[in-house]
Amino acid sequence: MSGDERVGPPSFGSERDMLRAFLDYHRATLAMKCEGLTDKELRRRSMPPSTLSLLGLVRHMAEVERAWFRRVFEDQDAPMVWSDEIDFQAAYDASESTRQEAFAAWEAEVAASRRIERAAGSLDQAGYQPRWEEEVSLRMVMLHVLLEYGRHNGHADFLREGVDGTVGA
Repeated sequence: MSGDERVGPPSFGSERDMLRAFLDYHRATLAMKCEGLTDKELRRRSMPPSTLSLLGLVRHMAEVERAWFRRVFEDQDAPMVWSDEIDFQAAYDASESTRQEAFAAWEAEVAASRRIERAAGSLDQAGYQPRWEEEVSLRMVMLHVLLEYGRHNGHADFLREGVDGTVGA
């Protein structure tokens, strides 16, 4: 990893600004954990039988972004990125994937999520989560996705250390 170029979240701000900043910080953390690695290194699995890899995490987070922003607030029938069914595990198998493919999909979903969030009138805007068959607020979605990144960035820490010994932020 090169230098840490992430923009840290502010210490003060509105609820929405704080959620947005922490979410972007965690998105940047995942990207940073993948910096400087080859496709082969990004595909390195954690341990058998797991298919978990850094590239798999990027693919998975593309699915998370789509499932929680695009499918909830725009198109409940939008297909998943890596599977024909709602199968988040399929994204983890990055054995045939490349950085270009995975990051292009993830960056497109992040851009769509940011657009959807910015267009929403408030954090109380309701969307429909088809998997739960219930309405959810934008606030809940942002918190849920933030927690997903936090959990998976912890995995990314261990995965990166296993690839080349790099630890830290």
